[in-house]
Amino acid sequence: MELLDRFKDYCVENELFATSDKLLLAVSGGRDSMLMATLFLKAQINIEIAHCNFGLRGQESDGDEALVRDFAQRHKVPFHVKHFDTVSYAEMHKISIQMAARDLRYAWFEDLSRELSCRYIAIAQHKNDHIETVLLNLTRGTGLQGLQGIKSKRDNIIRPLLFLTAAEVTSAVEELKVPFRDDSSNFSTKYARNKIRLDIIPQFESLNTDFIDTMDKNIQRFQENYVLLQSFIDPLRSQLFETDTEGRWKIKKEDLSRQNISLLYALFEPFGFSKRTLEDLIQTLEAESGRIFESKEYQLLLDRTYVLLKKKDRLATELEVSEDATVINWLDKTFEILLSEHTEICPDVQVAQIDYNRLIFPLKVRPWQEGDVFYPLGMRGKKKLSDYFVDRKISLFDKKAIPIWVNGNGDIIWISGYRLDDRYKITDNTQKVLTLVCK
Repeated sequence: MELLDRFKDYCVENELFATSDKLLLAVSGGRDSMLMATLFLKAQINIEIAHCNFGLRGQESDGDEALVRDFAQRHKVPFHVKHFDTVSYAEMHKISIQMAARDLRYAWFEDLSRELSCRYIAIAQHKNDHIETVLLNLTRGTGLQGLQGIKSKRDNIIRPLLFLTAAEVTSAVEELKVPFRDDSSNFSTKYARNKIRLDIIPQFESLNTDFIDTMDKNIQRFQENYVLLQSFIDPLRSQLFETDTEGRWKIKKEDLSRQNISLLYALFEPFGFSKRTLEDLIQTLEAESGRIFESKEYQLLLDRTYVLLKKKDRLATELEVSEDATVINWLDKTFEILLSEHTEICPDVQVAQIDYNRLIFPLKVRPWQEGDVFYPLGMRGKKKLSDYFVDRKISLFDKKAIPIWVNGNGDIIWISGYRLDDRYKITDNTQKVLTLVCK
């Protein structure tokens, strides 16, 4: 069967896209992505090309960009390029250059695909990449989920070359005379994936010449076993994990204490918690509430009778509010800021009416801090915010996401959505009212 027919059949069998869809192709200039672009052109699919220039290899990077740009222009395909300061991003986020490049490119692909109304983003990974991913996961420690390799389709990301081995890609590029450039960094074994590709896999192939195909069949069986396991785990997870209005989950401590660690690992596997973290959780179930356990993207909070689970929030920062501000955004909340002379009281807890003449600008909006105190409206004396949150049974998860409005002199003005500070209430002597409306 000709390569183009195999390509079309693979896309149809795996329902990667409809022929009417517009696709965004991630094209680096290497042989894999250039072959993918060539096959899409031959299949007459509506495509646009995106190229990332990470600026890591000087003239080499610019040469890659020039090759892809020329290819797109010759074939009258819309071309998009983005230049990144990859090193600065990696240093800022304290991650590796490879991880920084991955984060930057996928974020841009997502934004660009929405802007261009592209249904899917096509990535040119092949069967060898699939095998390398499994071997890399094994070296780092993984469960059955990590043995599934690369999915041909996940959300809006498709990988239409997974039916080809690296050798078949090379052969096809030569036969079709596809232009490409080799990335010199792909030949450096200082990167773990390259070491697996250049050193480890050839050793396996010396034992089994069909190692890639054998591993591909193994992964298919891993995937089938994973589906079978999930048919048992998913109903149990739905039974134990209660959802709340905030899209979080809560699990009764007593229910968790009944499960063995292997079952717990399977239940929490989609959230990325290690077995050791779950063992620590079980050992501290009866300890004082407030302890937090983390995976890369999720958090578990030990509460009174429940263990709470949620996706990590964006980092809450301190925001200055100038005297002329009318609208500000803080995390997922928007505040309207109004100035008037109306002193009629509004009972809505999402509205704060403040004596304007007591304010010192700029104001600040920030998360709760240890040691914060305020004078609750209608009460005598001050109270620690931590004690106030305990009285209101507000969990550590929730209190970190509550906006605290602070005056220029450091006084707390308003715990947004909960309580105004008594010192800043409007009185019979108030001439101007600053109204904050939380949405």
